[in-house]
Amino acid sequence: MSRIGKKPVIVPQGVKISESAGIVKVEGPKGTLSSKLPEGINMVLSDGNLVVERKSDERLARSYHGLARTLISNMVTGVVTGFTRNLEISGVGYRAELDGSNLKLALGFSSPVQYVIPQGIDVKVDKQTIILISGIDKQLVGKVAAEIRALKKPEPYKGKGIKYAGEHIRRKAGKSASK
Repeated sequence: MSRIGKKPVIVPQGVKISESAGIVKVEGPKGTLSSKLPEGINMVLSDGNLVVERKSDERLARSYHGLARTLISNMVTGVVTGFTRNLEISGVGYRAELDGSNLKLALGFSSPVQYVIPQGIDVKVDKQTIILISGIDKQLVGKVAAEIRALKKPEPYKGKGIKYAGEHIRRKAGKSASK
C-alpha cells in the first residue's frame, strides 16, 4: 500500500469536491480546479475526509495511487490558500515592471524582454527586483516561475540573473592573474 496514497485528504469547510466520468472537480473560495483521475483509481468522500483507493494491485495502479492523492491534495490547498513563488533579480540595471498583462524585464539584452502572464496567475513586482507569482494551480505557478527564471539564469561568476528566493548559487572563482 502506498504510504502517501493511504493518507486521507482533509476537506475544509467551504470546499466542494465532486467526481464525474473520471474528472475530479474541486471548488473553493479562491476558484475552481479540475483534474482527470488516472485509470484504476477511485475516491471516497466521507464526513470531511477524502480517501483515494485503487481498484487493483497492478503495478500501474500502485504507481498512480500516491500521485492521485497528492494532486487532489494540491487542488484543495490551491482553492483554499493558493500557492506563491518568489523570484529575485540581481545585476546592475536588471529590473522588472508590470505592463498590463505583460511582465517587462530589463535583463542586460539590447531590448527589454516581454513575458505574457497566463490566465489564472497573479504577478506583482516589488522594488523592481522581486517578482511575486501567485495562483491556485501549483503546476502552473511553478511553470511560470521556471519560464521567467529561464529568461536569464543566474551565472556562476557574479550571480547576475533571475533566481528563486532563497536559492543558493554556487559561485566559481574567476581567472587568476598570471605572472
